[in-house]
Parts: sequence; structure tokens; C-alpha cells
Amino acid sequence: MALALAAMLTELMTGYPRWLYLRIGHPVSWIGAAIAAADRHWNRAHNPPAARLAAGLLLVVLLLVGSVALGFALQVAAEAIGVAAFLVLALAMGTLIAQRSLHEHVRAVADALETDGLAAGRQALSQIVGRDPEALDEAGVVRAAIESLAENFSDGVVAPVAWLAVAGPASAIAYKAINTADSMIGYRTERHEHFGKAAARLDDLLNLPVSRIAAGLIALAAVSWPGMRARSAVRAVRRDARYHRSPNAGWPEAAMAGALGIGLAGPRVYGGVMTTDKVMNAAGRRDLTAADIRRALALYWRADALLIGLLALAGLIGWALY
Repeated sequence: MALALAAMLTELMTGYPRWLYLRIGHPVSWIGAAIAAADRHWNRAHNPPAARLAAGLLLVVLLLVGSVALGFALQVAAEAIGVAAFLVLALAMGTLIAQRSLHEHVRAVADALETDGLAAGRQALSQIVGRDPEALDEAGVVRAAIESLAENFSDGVVAPVAWLAVAGPASAIAYKAINTADSMIGYRTERHEHFGKAAARLDDLLNLPVSRIAAGLIALAAVSWPGMRARSAVRAVRRDARYHRSPNAGWPEAAMAGALGIGLAGPRVYGGVMTTDKVMNAAGRRDLTAADIRRALALYWRADALLIGLLALAGLIGWALY
């Protein structure tokens, strides 16, 4: 618990320095480079489906083994340093958490819409979503940004923190590796239907409990806050989350939609194909503006603060019992 709390706080204070990213990249980009190389060399069009499925499974196994080995190596290296070990581990684990970067990317969409208009908003949105933003009007851009905020709060913040708190650095790194693989190859396309299946299924499993926690944090964050609707968040989750195309993303999205009194998700265009996704909180407003992104960000920070507070409380209880 203490390490997870320290990792969250250090990431909040320092983020990931841009100068460091420009020089050596980011741990997630290193993982992504390995996955991209495997995709190029192991996922060839002429390979039969069974071979591509086996190659994808092998990639997942290698990611897990490598993550566990790296996690234990970090612990051993940190302990060799002595008194600074805890801080070193906290800084390293903080790179797996996306509190600041998530806020910055989503806020950039609101800033762009307000200062430079729809075209700029679409460009900012393209940095955080996989769908084609050119097909979206202003309300669609806003909805997509808020949906990304809700989903990434779950798998970019709550998930790595939860796995770090429960099972230590090795599990947090393993989670991040699988989640990165899912975001790169876990699509039901002709190329990745078989090669990405193992990564997609394991990511769904790892995020199953986490998405429920994220939805609960969002709903709790709306309690006693003028303009927010905690009960509506709970009702939206119970009514709509199960109908999302993802077994997990619907939970934080529905909670966010209900809490803000807006409608999210619904029919969307991916790769030129219109989906028939259900609207999360269909009674909510759909004509959204950049101001709604800022309301969502405020709710996000409240939910994040709740997570920090719960970790601190759990740590104090553990310390008292110990």
C-alpha cells in the first residue's frame, strides 16, 4: 500500500519529464516497441490462424515473464541502494501511472476547442482515441474526450495502482505490458483477430475488478458536490454498463455519464464502420461543449483524490494492526 501511495504522489508531483522522454523514451514506449516488433515478425498475413493465435499467446507469455523478471530486478537493485530504495521504487512505479498525462491530454481537447475551434479539437482528440475524429462534430469530440478520460482513469490510473498495491512491482509491470499489448493488437480486425486474442482476453480479465472500483470511485466523488449526481451514476452503471462493447469500459463511462448528467457512447464510427453501441445514460444531455470536459476533469481529480485517500487509510490501518 505504501509503495502504491508513494508512486501516485511522486507521479503527481513530477510526472514524466519531457526532456527524459525525448532522450530515452518512456517505459511504455519500450514495451510498445517490443510488441510492434513481434507483430511485424510473428504476425504475417500468410500464416494460418492457428499459428497466429499461438504466436500471440507466446508474446503474452514472454511479456509476463519479462515483466516479472524486471519487477524483481528493480526490487533487488533498489534494496542494494539502501535508504533510498523506497524512493527509487516509487519513482520507477510512478512511470506506470498516468494521472498527470491523462489530465493534460484531455484538457488539451477542451483548450483547443475553446481557442482554435473544431478542427483543432479534432486534432487534439486524435492523440488519445483510436476512432476517426474527422467524422465528429463538437459534441462528438467532447463525448469522445470524456469517454477516454473515464476509461483511462480505470486502466491508466486505478489498474496499475491496484495491482501494485495488491502484488507489488512485478504485477504492476505485467499489467501495464498486457494493457499496452491490448491497445496495440487487441482488435477484432483481419490482421489482429487471432494474433491479439490472448492479449485482449487477458486484459479483459485483469481489468474486470478494476473497472468496478473505478466506477465506484467516480460515483463516490459525485457525492455532496453541487451539480453532480451520485445516485444517477449508480443507476447508470447498473442499467447500462453491461451493454458496452467492452466488458469493462462501460463501468467507468456509465458512472461518469450518470454523475455529469450527460449521455456517452452510443453509435460511433470505427475504421469507417458504424457501431450500434448503446448510449450510456440515454436520458442525459448529448449536446456537449468544452465546459463539460472541464466538469469531467474536476470529477476525475476528485475520484483520484479518493483513491489516494483510500490507500493512505489502508496503509494506516495496516500499520496500526502490524
